[in-house]
Amino acid sequence: MSEKQFYVAVVGAGPAGMFAARELARGGARVVVFNRDIKPGGLAEYGIYPDKHAMKTGLRSQFRQVLDTPGLEYFGNVVIGQQGDLTLDDLRTLGFQAILVCAGAQGTKWLGLPGEDLTGVYHAKDLVYHYNQLPPYTQKPFHFGKKAAVVGAGNVMLDIARFLIQKVKVDEVVAVVRRGPAEVKFDKKEMEYVIANLSQRALDDEIARVTPIMQAVEQDPAAARANILEALPKAQPTNSTSRFRFEFLASPTQILGNEKGFVTGLEVEDNSLQLKDGDTKARGTGNKRVVDVDSVVFAIGDKVDESFGLPVEWNEFSKNPNPRYPVDGVSYEAYDPAAASPLNDIFVAGWSRQASTGLVGYARKDGTNGSKAVMQYLQTLQPVEPDLAALEKRLAGLGKPVVTAQDVRNLTEIEATEAQRRGLEYFKFGTNEEMLSKIQSIG
Repeated sequence: MSEKQFYVAVVGAGPAGMFAARELARGGARVVVFNRDIKPGGLAEYGIYPDKHAMKTGLRSQFRQVLDTPGLEYFGNVVIGQQGDLTLDDLRTLGFQAILVCAGAQGTKWLGLPGEDLTGVYHAKDLVYHYNQLPPYTQKPFHFGKKAAVVGAGNVMLDIARFLIQKVKVDEVVAVVRRGPAEVKFDKKEMEYVIANLSQRALDDEIARVTPIMQAVEQDPAAARANILEALPKAQPTNSTSRFRFEFLASPTQILGNEKGFVTGLEVEDNSLQLKDGDTKARGTGNKRVVDVDSVVFAIGDKVDESFGLPVEWNEFSKNPNPRYPVDGVSYEAYDPAAASPLNDIFVAGWSRQASTGLVGYARKDGTNGSKAVMQYLQTLQPVEPDLAALEKRLAGLGKPVVTAQDVRNLTEIEATEAQRRGLEYFKFGTNEEMLSKIQSIG
């Protein structure tokens, strides 16, 4: 007879899910991590720019250590959700007392503009997954042409610009920013990778164009320019002649295309700035113009998967406004607004709780705090005898390969050997079929 323990399912194996699972297991719970991907890592594996080898290597090492945690089981290539291999109700039926959802923000956020279905229009998430070799995005075709617009003003915009400049080597990348030069959201460190391609003349012309609008709301154009150029002393060498420039105070209104369905331009509406309650807001002026581009990438944030099976509000899963088990005043409890009632046994953390907020460090901390909320809830229950045999039987009946922690360890060794053979810092297979084939060749 097995020992009685609390029995918890963690959905998602990114930084939030993995570190939450470790804390729960260390707290004495029997934890099962379900991952839609074969490998653990999530954002850390498939969201960080691929050339950041040292960071990725360190995180992979941490995830391997998490997989070795006593009381923690891992099952990859298993999709949880309404249209997945197992639903949330299935997990309840299998005896899980609590479910912590750390599945990230897997939905795609669009503006709903005319022309979004044209060839050459993409969401940043698709492109990030593509260059980070997340199946099946590795096989997705992309058309960029000579000139590409990237809509957004954060670090993801710079990652996309870096890819287009250094890998695709387009002629021009245009960052289309809804607000002004004083309100960009990217970090100086990320700017270092692309600033060698920034046209300072175009930047100066653009700041001159919007200076009257900035001064009307008491913003300093010179200070904004200096902030953008602060990365210049540590500019990374460039390998292309791509031109990088900004279009400030511009909101996309539609994407234009030709008779063959390819992008020919991005129509934008010029904005002004208004001060309201101490905050600066962008407001449309009605004046529209066309930016000549061959492709458009939207780097405007993410939203959760609305088909997952939890209520959604404002691109995030709904949280209990009056949490029973708060952590640092934050609610991690899933909530049904229609019934005005919490979903007693379901919790959310990481980007599933607050989409597009922070990166690995934030996700790790939020996952850990989510595990604390779950532990508070578990203290109101009695431990059970986890029936792993029933779970394994159900997984065996899915008719597809299910990946274990040992499979991940084996795959890691295979890819390391392949990297050494090819003289690369790191190598990974780009399709699920290749990974599963290699795993099965050992098993």
